[in-house]
Amino acid sequence: MKKENQVKKTRGIGGEIHQTADENVPTLTTQQGVPVADDQNSLKAGSRGPTLMEDHIMREKIFHFDHERIPERVVHARGYGAHGYFENYECQKELTCANLFQQKGQQTPVFVRFSTVAGNKGSADLARDVRGFAVKFYTQQGNWDLVGNNIPVFFIQDAIKFPDLIHSAKAEPDRGFPQAQTAHDNFWDFISLTPEAMNMVMWTMSDRAIPRSLRFMEGFGVHTFRFVNADGEWKFVKFHWKPTLGMQSVLWNEALKINGADPDFHRRDLWNSIKMGAYPEWELGVQVFDEKFAEEFEFDVLDATKLIPEEQVPITPIGKLVLNRVVDNFFAETEQVAFCTQNIVPGIDFTEDPLLQGRNFSYLDTQTKRLGGPNFTHIPINAPKCPMHHFQQDGHMAMHNPKGRVNYEPNSWGEKGGPRENPHKGFMSAKVGVSGEKQRVRSETFADHYSQARQFYISQSAIEQSHIQDALTFELSKVETRNIVERIISHLLLIDDQLGMIVAENLGISPLPEAAVPALDVNRNLVASSALSILKNPPDTFEGRKLGVIVGENVEDKLLNGLIDGVKQCGATVELISMHKHGIKTAEGKSISAQQTIDGAPSVLYDAVAIIVPEPVAAELTDMQAFKDFISDAYFHKKFIAYDGDIESILIENGMVKADRGCIDLSKKNGIADFISACAKIRYWQR
Repeated sequence: MKKENQVKKTRGIGGEIHQTADENVPTLTTQQGVPVADDQNSLKAGSRGPTLMEDHIMREKIFHFDHERIPERVVHARGYGAHGYFENYECQKELTCANLFQQKGQQTPVFVRFSTVAGNKGSADLARDVRGFAVKFYTQQGNWDLVGNNIPVFFIQDAIKFPDLIHSAKAEPDRGFPQAQTAHDNFWDFISLTPEAMNMVMWTMSDRAIPRSLRFMEGFGVHTFRFVNADGEWKFVKFHWKPTLGMQSVLWNEALKINGADPDFHRRDLWNSIKMGAYPEWELGVQVFDEKFAEEFEFDVLDATKLIPEEQVPITPIGKLVLNRVVDNFFAETEQVAFCTQNIVPGIDFTEDPLLQGRNFSYLDTQTKRLGGPNFTHIPINAPKCPMHHFQQDGHMAMHNPKGRVNYEPNSWGEKGGPRENPHKGFMSAKVGVSGEKQRVRSETFADHYSQARQFYISQSAIEQSHIQDALTFELSKVETRNIVERIISHLLLIDDQLGMIVAENLGISPLPEAAVPALDVNRNLVASSALSILKNPPDTFEGRKLGVIVGENVEDKLLNGLIDGVKQCGATVELISMHKHGIKTAEGKSISAQQTIDGAPSVLYDAVAIIVPEPVAAELTDMQAFKDFISDAYFHKKFIAYDGDIESILIENGMVKADRGCIDLSKKNGIADFISACAKIRYWQR
């Protein structure tokens, strides 16, 4: 408390918290010693205008942050990529003149990189974290980088706060831990003093932050952009990626165990699916709206902590993304690929979103440092696949320099004078009026920090809400400073009374803190949006999933082969597990091999499990702790469990399962079909 009393807390008109130094606290300065008056807002032309390049305070802060790591990325360090293509559905010339959207069936090469945010390159795949979803389109008019996440909103509204956000989330600097997790004091201290983050907190504490597979998660452009057509007419647009296999996440207990069993779980899944020809697919959908809608919408469309519910602006599918080729070399492609939000093409343009404006500076600056200089576009994975003509030269690792004597323009050398600007084909920014006083201020239209957080929470199923409650309880249980926990609970009470009270009770916080004072009253009239829930949009298919089957000596051939065939017919894969990998004899005397051994393949690696072993083998397996864990985890994680009816009593008597409709006897009539049909529901939530 003493430390907190040394600063005066005030709110700006956009609801942001300012901590003002008094005589006992040093004044914040730049690296040049210049006192800083406002560290929460970048300098803009008007409260909703674009960020000004002259903002030396913001540029210095982000410049230093961009250069903190050599050579690893500061954020999104752990990533995995693949090649593919984007196929356009219909001509969209009324909306945009972007080349890739002009012809039905037109295919554009892409490279996609998925990533976690907080962990280093060696961290595990299943950390509770935001996932990066970055797509580089190699269009005929240059490279377009749609650099997004698997969550449609973000923690902060202004890019000047990005270094603070990431510093708080990363390992604490004095001790170097924790790694790849936010369950520590620094992160929640920052969040507790940054109300604008509360919507994103709900998302990251939800199942969205622990996806089952990269193939089963959505992607978002996050920001509002502009589509511009050939006549210069423009509309706002938000980009969405929808996985064709549906969404799926794991339980937190599963995530912990997967990280131990296979820290490369997501990488392996993406690699294997592409190699076996089960190419991951997403549809690109857009929300397109005009200025009239933007003016009437409850929130500011330039605010990256907000989304537009699909019920208000439906998503229109305009194309599909297919990943069909793994990289030839991980370093050369996945590690050296350089995404920059500034990379757009004619027909697409920015908005004045202050987070996007800062990212446009930050990404280019970061790639320049990380890849050794300004010529990172000479690296094949970053090079456009369309013709390039310019006068840029030299620099570190320059591979292509202008030929001849001319390296400037205008020049008087005619056809030998090199390329010329083209007002008919060249990039033209949307004609948008900009005016206003230069000021560091958050627009008051950005000040509602709780209403959409509440809308997200009430949109979840009861099961998903319980997961959010549990996640908040776990994260805050690792926070040592009680004041921080109480501040977070005060925010939660504004989102939902029951949520705040449940988390407080779980942590033993009594008396209950008073609810925080919002900059704007919470709008409790926003209706639930089913599109925000994973479980309300079930995949209703087992396609793309994996079944783990425990087999043993004298396994019944007909039952095993029937199960394998049935699973493969629905587009899923089967992995055999046994005490020994090789030399397993079936009832008919055939020799088969397993892909995994029981002690090396826990059930968390599978979407459903089956046990097809004779009764004597089952009795022997019950003496193995790995087998007990396999079954009990599958049961606890609410997975569908199949078995030969002869061993049901053994599983029950040993306390590994309790008979319910999620446990299916394969030996019964239609047993295999019933099990495969049940697996389409992914989990038996009623358990």
